[in-house]
Amino acid sequence: MRQSRNVVRLLAILLSLALVASACGDDDSDSSGSDTSGSDSSSSDSSDMDDSSDMDDSSDMDLSGEIFISGSSTVEPISLRVQELFNDIHPNVSIAVDGPGTGDGFALFCSGETDISDASRAIKDSEAEECAANGINYVELQVGIDGLGVMTNAANDAVECVSFADLYALTGPEATGTRSWADANAVSAELGGAGNLPDIPLDIFGPGEESGTFDTYVELVIEDPAEERGQDGTTRPDYSPSGDDNVILQGITGSDTSLGWVGFAFANNAQGVKLLDVDDGESGCVGATPSTIASGEYPLSRPLFIYVNSDAAAANPGLDAYVDYYMGEGLDRAVAEVGYVELTEAAKSEVRANWAG
Repeated sequence: MRQSRNVVRLLAILLSLALVASACGDDDSDSSGSDTSGSDSSSSDSSDMDDSSDMDDSSDMDLSGEIFISGSSTVEPISLRVQELFNDIHPNVSIAVDGPGTGDGFALFCSGETDISDASRAIKDSEAEECAANGINYVELQVGIDGLGVMTNAANDAVECVSFADLYALTGPEATGTRSWADANAVSAELGGAGNLPDIPLDIFGPGEESGTFDTYVELVIEDPAEERGQDGTTRPDYSPSGDDNVILQGITGSDTSLGWVGFAFANNAQGVKLLDVDDGESGCVGATPSTIASGEYPLSRPLFIYVNSDAAAANPGLDAYVDYYMGEGLDRAVAEVGYVELTEAAKSEVRANWAG
C-alpha cells in the first residue's frame, strides 16, 4: 500500500511538473505570439507609411485636369514659361495659353470660358461688373513689371529720343492724316516739346484696342493732353493695329522710318528695331532697361497681372497647383527668364499672401 501510495504520489508530482511545463510553454508561446504580432503590426505600419508615401508621390504624378488661359500677349510669355516648368513636374495637366489681348481675355474670363486671364493692366470697373453679374469670383495677382517699348527701325538714325509731347503729336487724335514725323512738330511744340522731329516718312504700328498695351499707352500718353485740348482720348485711327506683338514688330522692321510700341520684353529681344529713349518733360531722356523700369524712372512702366477664377481653382486641383507654382518658380524664375522685371521680395510676399488667402 505504501508502495502504491508512493507510486501515486510520484505520478502526481510528474503530472504537476507536466502541467507547469505546459503552462510555461503556453506563456512563452503567447509571449512570442505577442512579439510577433507587434513586429507584424510595426511592419504593417511601416508598409502602410511607405504605401502612403508612394500614394502621395503617385498623386503628384497623377495630377491631371485642364487649364485655359487667355488675355494679354505681353503676359502670355510668362504664363507659357510657367506652363513649361510646371509640366516638367505634372505632365498630365493640359494647359492652353493664348494672347488675343487683355480686353478680349477679360471678355472670355468674365463669361466663364477661361480659368486665368493674363492682363497688362488692372481690370476695368465695367469688366469687374460683368464678372460679378456672371458669378465669376477672382483673385488679382501681380506677377511682374513691364515698360512700354517705343521703337523705330534699327536703320533710322534720325531719331533717338521722343517726348510725351512728341508721342501725342505723332499718335494722338490730332495726328490723323499726317504722313511725316515733321508733321507733328507744331502740336508737339504747343505741348512743350522741342518741335524738331525730322522730315521723314511716318509709318505707325501698334496694339489694337483689345490690347492692354493699347490701354496703358492711351492712359499714359494721350488722355491728359487730349482732354486739355478738347479731343477724344484715344489714338489716331489711321495706323496699323494688331493684337499680336510679333505682327507689330514685323511692321516696324519692314519700314525704315517706322514708329511703334509693344511691351518691353518683346521690344528688347527683337531684331531689326531700335528702342527710343523717352522724355516725360521732367527728367530728360530715359532709356528702357530692367533697372529703370523697376525703379519707375522710365516713364512708360506698368504692372503685369494674372486674374484667377477662385471657384475654378477650388474645384480643379491641377489649376490650384499651377497657380501655386506660378507664385513660386513663376515669380522667382519665369518672369526674368522671358525678359520682364521681377517684383521686389516684399512685393512677392504680399502677392503670395494674397493668393494664400
